[in-house]
Amino acid sequence: MDPVVIPILVAAIVVVFFVAATVRIVPQARRYNIERFGRYRRTLQPGLNFVLPVADRVNTKLDVREQVYSSDPKPVITEDNLVVNIDTVLYYQITDPRAAAYEVADYLQAIDQLTVTTLRNVIGSMDLEGTLTSREEINARLRAVLDDATGKWGIRVNRVEIKAIDPPNTIKEAMEKQMRAERDKRAAILHAEGERQAKILTAEGTKQKDILEAQGTQQAMILRADGESKAVELVFQSVHRNNADAKVLAYKYLETLPHLAQSENNTFWVIPGELTEAVRAVTSAFGDRSEMGSPVSAQPEEAAGDGTPDEGGAPEIEADPTLALDAAAAADEVAKQAAVAVSDAKAEAEAAGEAQVPGRGRASGG
Repeated sequence: MDPVVIPILVAAIVVVFFVAATVRIVPQARRYNIERFGRYRRTLQPGLNFVLPVADRVNTKLDVREQVYSSDPKPVITEDNLVVNIDTVLYYQITDPRAAAYEVADYLQAIDQLTVTTLRNVIGSMDLEGTLTSREEINARLRAVLDDATGKWGIRVNRVEIKAIDPPNTIKEAMEKQMRAERDKRAAILHAEGERQAKILTAEGTKQKDILEAQGTQQAMILRADGESKAVELVFQSVHRNNADAKVLAYKYLETLPHLAQSENNTFWVIPGELTEAVRAVTSAFGDRSEMGSPVSAQPEEAAGDGTPDEGGAPEIEADPTLALDAAAAADEVAKQAAVAVSDAKAEAEAAGEAQVPGRGRASGG
C-alpha cells in the first residue's frame, strides 16, 4: 500500500469522527442538556446544533410535551377513620429542562410522593361522604400544592384528577342499602304526591259537579215557579173573565182542604177560619136552588087555573118534589166530607207529632 494513502485515510476518519461528534440533531419537542467537562453548559433546541467534540456531551434528553402519570392506589384515612384507596392521574409538562434535570433527582417519584402526602392531608379533614362528593375541591387543592412545589423543579402541573375512590366492602354494602332506602323513600313520596293530586282533582270534579247540579236545580225551580206563576195568572184571568161567583170559589176551596194534610212532614194542621164561611156558601148555593124550584113549579098552576096558555112565554115545567131534598142532601154531604177531611187531617197531624216526640202521648194521656 502506498505510504501516502494511509495518512489520508486516517485524516478522513478523524474528520468524519470530528464532524459526527460536533453535529447534534434535536427532534421536535425534545430538549438536550449539554455538559462541558461535567458542568452544565446549555440546552439544545430542536434542529441542527453544534457542540465541541470530546469537551461537550449530552447529559439528559427530555420530552417537553404534556405527560400523563397514573399512580398506584394509595390508602388514605378519612376523618371518620375509614381507609379508602385512591387512584390519581397527573398531567404535567416540563417547562425548564435544566431544573428538571438538576433540581430533583427523580421528578416522577417526587411528584408521586407529594401527591400522596397532600391527599392524606386533604382527605384527613373530610368524612367519607364529603370525600365522595368533593372531587372538584380535592383536585383544586392538590393542583395548588403540586404546582407550588414543582415550580422550582421546572415542571408545571396542568391538572390532577382522582381516578377512583374505593371504600371497604362493608361500607359499599352500607352505601347500597342507604341508596336503596333513599330510592324507596322517593318512590313513596312520589306515590303519596300522586294520590294527593288525584284526591284534589277528584274533589274539584265533585265540587264542579255539585255546583252544576245546584245550578241546574235552581234553573229548574225558577222555570217551574215561572210556569206555576203563569198557570195561576191564567187561572186568575179565566176566573175573572168568566165572572165566577163566590159559591163556585167556596166549593173549590172545600175541594182543596183534604190536600193540606197529605204531606208526611206536617206535624200539625191549622184549620182555616174561612171553613165555616165556605160550608155556609155552598149550603146556601144548594139552598137557593131548592128555593128557586117553588116559583117555577107554581107558575103552571096559575096558568092552568086561568085555562089560557101564556102567549110567547116559556114552556110549562112540572114541579119536581125531590129537588129541594136533593139540594139539602148535597149540602149535608159536602158538610160531612169537609168534617171528615178535617178530622182525618187532625188525626194524621197528632200521629206525626207523637212519632216525633215519643213522650208527648203519655204526657197528654196522664
